[in-house]
Amino acid sequence: MTQLLPISLSPLATTVRGSGPGVLLAHGAGGSIAGNYTTLIPSLAAHHTVVAPDYPGSGATPRADVLTADLLADALVAQADAAGLDTFTLVGYSMGTQVSVRIAARYPERVRGLVLTAGLAKADNRVLASLDLWHKLLDAGDLEGFARFVALSGFSPGFFNAMPEEQLPAFYSLLAKGVPAGAAEQATVVRTTDTTADLAGISVPTLVIATLQDTLVSPGNSRVLADAIPGAEYAEVDTGHIVMAERPEQWQKLILDFLSRHGL
Repeated sequence: MTQLLPISLSPLATTVRGSGPGVLLAHGAGGSIAGNYTTLIPSLAAHHTVVAPDYPGSGATPRADVLTADLLADALVAQADAAGLDTFTLVGYSMGTQVSVRIAARYPERVRGLVLTAGLAKADNRVLASLDLWHKLLDAGDLEGFARFVALSGFSPGFFNAMPEEQLPAFYSLLAKGVPAGAAEQATVVRTTDTTADLAGISVPTLVIATLQDTLVSPGNSRVLADAIPGAEYAEVDTGHIVMAERPEQWQKLILDFLSRHGL
């Protein structure tokens, strides 16, 4: 029997901070607003209204049986509506870049700019292999194994190897506790989404930020985004996938400078 997709998701638990031009945040799969954007929100909120929704199964948002990029796009825009934002700049990280591009395609009149970090248009073979492991570990309930997968794929060798060995058990425990209930459904969105056809139609200022030591989403995926989006700016950060842990100040500066230069 064919599974019917829901028409819409229930409202997402959302943090709203600051005042000024709108910024809508889209976090990554297996992440959350707190996990991906805690270091960035205060700086953004100094001059912007920041709307930060958690996907189903992250933060305080209940889990959903089915997720797609389109459902998430509509749900994020609904939270921008609830916060009173007519227009906004999208800041997307990892899977959030796919959701952000889909919002720009579905709601072009609402989007003023895009910032896409550690992103991709569609899953390449490396991402697909990682998602296979992701699902096997979660299906088995092996959060300790999943934490080690995150440590290996999320951080650069230099950052991970600099951690004292005696601190590793606590580090793995912290990573395991941070795995959201909806991690599996969110990972499926990465697997099933292809925004390639949307990229050429983007006409707003766009900044693509590549994470050069990323072994989860290879930096070549960011180059694809930058080459396909007309007029996109491209920047690089020497970090693993989890840029907000390794290079938060550099990441923040790139984003704030971009917003300032374009009056966003």
